[in-house]
Amino acid sequence: MAATAELIADRGEAATEEEFFRSRPFFDAEEVSHTLRIDAEGVELLGPLIAREIPGAEKTDAISPYGYPGFEVRGSGPEDLDPAAVDFSATGLVSLFIRHALGPPPLAGASGRNVVQIADPELPPKSRSSDRNQINKNRRNGYEVRIVPGPETSEVDRAGFLVAYEETMRRTGAAKRYFFAPTYFERILQSPAAWLALVHAPEGEVAAGSVAVRSDGFIHYYLSGSADAHLRDSPMKNLVAALVEFSSEQGMPLNLGGGIARGDRLEEFKRGFANREEPWRTSEIICDAEAYARLSSGQKAGDFFPAYRVSDPGH
Repeated sequence: MAATAELIADRGEAATEEEFFRSRPFFDAEEVSHTLRIDAEGVELLGPLIAREIPGAEKTDAISPYGYPGFEVRGSGPEDLDPAAVDFSATGLVSLFIRHALGPPPLAGASGRNVVQIADPELPPKSRSSDRNQINKNRRNGYEVRIVPGPETSEVDRAGFLVAYEETMRRTGAAKRYFFAPTYFERILQSPAAWLALVHAPEGEVAAGSVAVRSDGFIHYYLSGSADAHLRDSPMKNLVAALVEFSSEQGMPLNLGGGIARGDRLEEFKRGFANREEPWRTSEIICDAEAYARLSSGQKAGDFFPAYRVSDPGH
């Protein structure tokens, strides 16, 4: 093997840096347990992981935290390391699911997981006349946008956002994993690379909100939601337009994310503000082929990884 991997039980400390998706507040919120360290020919890859026991197997696998954590890359060496050339035996893991940052991943053979919509200030801006009309109507009617640095948010700010967010998750039938406790938002908004964008209705309550974060050269539209009572006014259009302007002021493109499925209504909404696309990739790595085959035997998983978790996906 040309490279070796180890699993460090340090709550991700070795991979911690200023980028939001590799920051201490984010790691604490996501309950990161380990750092994956890959040493290969002068380059060191450090990535956060959440290690998980595999039910009934006395084995462990691991997954990246949510979002776009990727790796911290130190040194110089191969730009696209082949996972097959890495000896993962010392980790004791059956499998790894790695969420990469946007841009070329440092591991070869990464899968195209989704396509995200980008509002890039270096390209001509894009907007639909119907969206502009709704945004202007909302402004005339008294809707206002505030973008508050994460550490400066109040309990009232966060509570108003949480109501709108949870109402959105219930409307869309989101999985349990997407319902976060209030402490999750308290933790991630401690990061100086996070902001809470809020649209206030004319009466003052939160009509829509989004957590925006800075990581790896992008402002990311991370978690968001609209209150049921204000859906007809589409206040999220005002919020996204404000974040497009904000990201331009920061000198970075805005990652609006993608849809749940390619071409769905959510993606179509985001296309109204985006002027380019960017592929988002993941790596699915089998570390212990014998154990993986045994645990996956008889599972009808399709593209789901790892196959043995198809009925208990967790993260």
